[in-house]
Amino acid sequence: MIISKDNQKFKSWMKLKLKKYRDQTGLFLVYGKKMVELAIRNNVVDEVITTNENYEGTLISEALMKDLSQTETTHDIMAVCKKDSQVKTSKNVLVLDDVQNPDNVGALIRSALAFGFKHVVLSKNSADLYNDKTLRATVGAIFDVYTERLDLVPFLLKMKEKGYQLFGADAHVSANQPLSDIPLVLVLGNEGNGLSIEVKAVLDGFIRIETESVESLNVAVAGSILMYEWSVK
Repeated sequence: MIISKDNQKFKSWMKLKLKKYRDQTGLFLVYGKKMVELAIRNNVVDEVITTNENYEGTLISEALMKDLSQTETTHDIMAVCKKDSQVKTSKNVLVLDDVQNPDNVGALIRSALAFGFKHVVLSKNSADLYNDKTLRATVGAIFDVYTERLDLVPFLLKMKEKGYQLFGADAHVSANQPLSDIPLVLVLGNEGNGLSIEVKAVLDGFIRIETESVESLNVAVAGSILMYEWSVK
């Protein structure tokens, strides 16, 4: 059992709470039995860490597990996982243009899986996929969706060449309408500023959700509604 904070393994796990080290190592942390089981099922687990002798894995003290926790709740099992998003072909694609709130990004990834948008592309300034808040908000969907972080304009132009129609969600403007028989790329913009000028310039049109009494919806809510509506067309 590992009980010392000076243990090199423990020190390396603690570093993974920071984006800098997740990026350097290609590793990230997940917490709780459900997330660990999903990670194992998807063959991305590098090491299981636990305080429970009934689980297979590296045994550590409860004090160290509490230090490793990123929430008030301390689980008795967690895992170090490898960033390994499996390529999936998807008729519909979700693109996040500088969506910066981890909870929004996580919720959108979960909705994307639910409504058949199994390929999600994030801009360079969108929230970190492997932030603990993002991961918890996905409720495991992170393991079943193909994710990429790319420069958006070249990607969108490439998708247009492949025959995809490109539409952005807009709180004020509705221009053109997507066709139900053509693959769709749905682009969602930043929580405060919406879609970037560069991205707007390459889109085929804009979709607005009609609302009463409120000017706009939270991006995760709006994106989920649009993906659902598209999935039932």
